[in-house]
Amino acid sequence: MSEPWQSSDAPLEHRIGAGGWIRVVLRALPLIVLVFGGLLILLALRLFERPLCGLHRPVTPHITQFVCRTAFFILGMRYHCIGAPMRGAGAMVANHVSWLDIFALNARKRIYFVAKSEVAGWPGIGWLARATGTVFIRRDRSEVASQIRTFKDRLAAGHRLLFFPEGTSTDGLQVLPFKPALFAAFFDPALVAGLQMQAVTLHYEAPEGADPRFYGWWGDMEFAPHLLSTLAARRQGSVTVIYHTSVTVADFADRKSLARAMEDQVRGGLAQHRAA
Repeated sequence: MSEPWQSSDAPLEHRIGAGGWIRVVLRALPLIVLVFGGLLILLALRLFERPLCGLHRPVTPHITQFVCRTAFFILGMRYHCIGAPMRGAGAMVANHVSWLDIFALNARKRIYFVAKSEVAGWPGIGWLARATGTVFIRRDRSEVASQIRTFKDRLAAGHRLLFFPEGTSTDGLQVLPFKPALFAAFFDPALVAGLQMQAVTLHYEAPEGADPRFYGWWGDMEFAPHLLSTLAARRQGSVTVIYHTSVTVADFADRKSLARAMEDQVRGGLAQHRAA
């Protein structure tokens, strides 16, 4: 049976209930202190790290990683990893399920997200994304040369760049076709030599008795109600991050074959883990 707040027929305050609101407060307050306290420390350190190290970030990514790990502890969500993240610079791709993906992917390994430029202007999320070194891109052919230069500089600095090739989020029970156009830049001669790419599968297990799509945030779902429902859950579920074997981009004929290979790995990981 689904939790009462998952029914869309009642107002949010009735769906969550008195006990749920208590859990919201008990989880939200330490999360706010954790996230924004970590952000303030990160920004203060960047005042010294940026002029001394440039794109290299030897210190501040550890703060991001600590915040993301601790967030799952506060939420009461179990966090599991299978496989090993790639070593050194390269690109990573993953299925996109929820705003929780940011925490799940950063908790194990220091990465830098590649996001559409609109995200930079989102209240709260945009500020956090800019502070943690997210690469913002415009999906415009006239911007391709600039994006390649940015990717090249980031990879030269040892960064692992992660993007979501589905182009949107899902309910967590499926993987949408990967968009080959998002892989095109990695075949540029300035990048392709020796470049590694790793597929990552995210699998969310809903709380016992809840809708299997509980953690999915997709379509026209609003952020605030989904966040409150997650915080209010009496019991929490889990997230598993599955790291697949990395591949060499130059071994693929074109962007379509690479996109298909990465999609197959992610889709297979989700199917296998759901069946376990």
